[in-house]
Amino acid sequence: MQIRFTRLCPEAQAPFRGSSDSAGYDLTAVSKTWDAQRKCWFFGTGLAVEIPPGYVGLLFPRSSVFKTRYLLANCVGVIDADYRGEIKAIFRDLDNGASDYAIGERIAQLLIVPVPDVDYVEVSELSRTVRGSGGLGSTGTSI
Repeated sequence: MQIRFTRLCPEAQAPFRGSSDSAGYDLTAVSKTWDAQRKCWFFGTGLAVEIPPGYVGLLFPRSSVFKTRYLLANCVGVIDADYRGEIKAIFRDLDNGASDYAIGERIAQLLIVPVPDVDYVEVSELSRTVRGSGGLGSTGTSI
């Protein structure tokens, strides 16, 4: 599969894999802006992508985020097939502005995933399972 992309600034780096079996393609920061009101860092990648219809881009933090004081603000970013703007990663900062990631560092990873075309059908009753409507901790893991 080919994903077309464009660099929105000269320093933008093409998405790349850390290893041949990596699921996600690493994205590198080319800009960062602090939003004191929201206590978030906005990292720009300088990239826009063309995701084919029937697919979605999912933006995840890299596993190295645990070494920082950051949390990806929306947990997983959803990049729809019709979006053509810059890919940005927004991180909540648990330390009120102390920056951990710098421009030029890998900040997130992008996965391209198929999206099935589904029809939701309203019914009066769902099929039964052993679990049923059991929620948090119902399969033996307590919280």
